[in-house]
Amino acid sequence: MKHDSKSRRRGKTRAARTGRLSSTRRLPGASWTSCVDAVEAGIWRFNEAHPLASDCQVAFFEVACDETLHVNVTHRQLTKPISGWAGPGRTSDGFVHNRTFAAPTAQILRHVRDMVFADRA
Repeated sequence: MKHDSKSRRRGKTRAARTGRLSSTRRLPGASWTSCVDAVEAGIWRFNEAHPLASDCQVAFFEVACDETLHVNVTHRQLTKPISGWAGPGRTSDGFVHNRTFAAPTAQILRHVRDMVFADRA
C-alpha cells in the first residue's frame, strides 16, 4: 500500500496505482489506423501522468461488413460504469466493456480514456 501524508494523518491508506496498460489491434483495412495510432498515443500519455489502479487491456478491431471501430476495454478489477459502454462481461482476463465508434478521433480518445481510467467499483 502506498501512503501519503494526508491519508496517514487520517489513519487511512491508499492503494498504489501500479496497473499495467496494454493494447492490441486487428485492423485489416487502413481506414482506422491513423485514428487508433492517435488514441493509443493519447492513452499512453495520460497513463504517464495518471497511472492505472489495476491492469487494463485495450483491443481495437474491425468486423467484416461493419465500418465502425470496435473497442474492448478489459480491467482486472470491476470498474464503475461509464456511459455509452456495454458491459461488464466476465472473462478469464477480468471484466470487459465494449463500444463501437464512427466519430472523430478526439471524441474516440475521450471515450476510450474515460473507460480505461474508470474508477474501481
